[in-house]
This record gives sequence, structure tokens and C-alpha cells, in this order.
Amino acid sequence: MVAQMLATHSILVKIFLGFLVLGLFIPMMTAKNPLGFRKASFIYTMVFQGIATMVAFTGLVGMVAGERPLSIAIIIMIVMWGLLMYIEIKKYKLIKIAKIENPETHRVLRGGFIKITVIQIFLVAVMVILMILKAKGLVAI
Repeated sequence: MVAQMLATHSILVKIFLGFLVLGLFIPMMTAKNPLGFRKASFIYTMVFQGIATMVAFTGLVGMVAGERPLSIAIIIMIVMWGLLMYIEIKKYKLIKIAKIENPETHRVLRGGFIKITVIQIFLVAVMVILMILKAKGLVAI
């Protein structure tokens, strides 16, 4: 059961990474529709939070079921999850309260959306690489 939970966790992380990459297309698809950008951003944030929560839940169940101690790697994953959620919530709140009908504001928010998504992709990719290195015994955390 533990192996299955960790495999599920790994698959969900890859799905999450793919979702983040697909999120880069939202600003491009809504370049001429500010209100559509706001709606797409809302849907993106809800799906983001859902997948991120599934990743955290499967990781937590795998840790508890596998009787794994709270290691540095697990603490880093927990902090990373909290950071990703915080960044995403702040990003959506900014888009929600902005006067997005203004073309300049819409342009700036689209650029910010892309930059933040790239940062999130980087954070998840670094964590995946770190865990691969740990599994191969190249990093001791």
C-alpha cells in the first residue's frame, strides 16, 4: 500500500507539473478578453489548489502509512507546498481586485501571470530533481 501511495504521489506531481505548463497558455488565449482572463484565472486557481491538495494528501498518507520520519526532504516538500499555495492565492487575489478592463493593467497582469507560473514550475521541478537525486543516493537529505 505504501508503494502504491508513493507512486500515486509521484504521478500527481507529474500531472501538477503538466498542469502548470498548460497554465502558461491562459494569458495567450485571453489576450484580447480581460474578463475571460479573470474567469480563466479563477478556474486555473481552483484546479491548481485541488491538484496541489491531492499531492499533499497522498504524500501525507504515504508518510504516515510508511511510518517514515519527518525528514528534511519532507519538511522541504511541506514548505514548498505552502509557498506554492501562498503564491497562487496572492496571484488570484491581485487579478480579482484589479481594474482589468484597463488594457495596460491587463497586459501587466498577463505578464505577471506568466512570470509567476514559470517560478512555480521551477519550484516544482527543483523539488522533483531533488527527490530523484535523493532516490539515487546522490543527495543525503
